[in-house]
Amino acid sequence: MSEAQLSALRGDLVECRLCPRLVAWREEVAAAKRAAFSEQDYWGRPVPGFGDPEAQIVLVGLAPAAHGANRTGRMFTGDRSGDWLYAALHRAGLATQPTSTAVDDGLGLINVWVTSAVRCAPPANKPLPIERDNCSRWLEAELDALEHAAVYVCLGGFGYQAMWRQLTGTGVSMPRPRPRFGHGLEIVLDGITLLCSYHPSQQNTFTGRLTEDMLDSVMKRAVAIAAGAAGSGPS
Repeated sequence: MSEAQLSALRGDLVECRLCPRLVAWREEVAAAKRAAFSEQDYWGRPVPGFGDPEAQIVLVGLAPAAHGANRTGRMFTGDRSGDWLYAALHRAGLATQPTSTAVDDGLGLINVWVTSAVRCAPPANKPLPIERDNCSRWLEAELDALEHAAVYVCLGGFGYQAMWRQLTGTGVSMPRPRPRFGHGLEIVLDGITLLCSYHPSQQNTFTGRLTEDMLDSVMKRAVAIAAGAAGSGPS
């Protein structure tokens, strides 16, 4: 059932034009293009999540990059953040290859789903609160369809806050006050776990704030949590 839900959701999502500022920006970028990609057709629409419909691990980022997923049409594909993320997923046994350059490059994800809180590329990579709230309906529907999710990896503070709002609205018992975001933060809730990582943006990776070992540690922990959740299920 979840795969059918996700397919239907994708069809609705890619037609969304709810946020005028984001619509204008994503389409402007797609028309102007970056010189290095001048011969390519940009996606220029909302970007759906990607991965294994039966995933136990869900990665939640901020938003598509203007010349990354807004160009390719697949989350974290075609930019430096994606280079880091998919390499880490491959090292953790969650991806069939270490790179992601296009939707038809053969990449497959294993027991993981990759998504974001906002689905259109925002100017300066900074969505407005109203845009975040408008987009929450898509994340909510996606999470509802991912029936086997056991651990949510929040990539950056924006992803963490988005997941916190989503879970608060579902009746899950949440600790108060909300724990401060930090790399490696782990919060065990009712049958699920929130796990935090610094976002693999160039701002973090170029400065050494996020290293490969740090990202690998989070992915390894996510795999362990998922394995534990599977082992505790009905026999």
